[in-house]
Amino acid sequence: MENPARSFRDLVVWQKAHQLVLAIYRLTKSFPADERFGLTSQIRRAAVSVAANVAEGFAKRGKADKARFFNIAQGSLEEVHYYLILGNDLGYADCNQLSESYREVARLLNGYTRALLTPSS
Repeated sequence: MENPARSFRDLVVWQKAHQLVLAIYRLTKSFPADERFGLTSQIRRAAVSVAANVAEGFAKRGKADKARFFNIAQGSLEEVHYYLILGNDLGYADCNQLSESYREVARLLNGYTRALLTPSS
C-alpha cells in the first residue's frame, strides 16, 4: 500500500498543476505588454487557482469538501484551456505546447475526484 500524502506537495496532481503554472508564467512573458492586465493576468490567475484549490482541498476533512475544491480546480483548468486557445489564436505564442500538460492535469484531477466520490467497498 502506498504511503498517504502528508502534504499537498506530495500529490502528483498538485505537482503537475504547479509545473503548468510555471510553464504558463514562462509562456506569457512573451505576450504583448498591453496584455499584462488582460489575458496575461487572467491566464496566470486561473492557472494558480488550479494548484491553489488542490492545495486547499487537500486540507479539508470531508470527502465532499475535498471534491468541491477539486471541482473548482477543474473549472479553473478549463478556463486556462480556453485562454491557451485564445492566446494561440491571437498569435501571442505557440500555446499548443502546453496542451499535453493541460490534459495530464485534467486527467489527474478527474481521477482524484472520481476516487473521492466513489463509495469505498
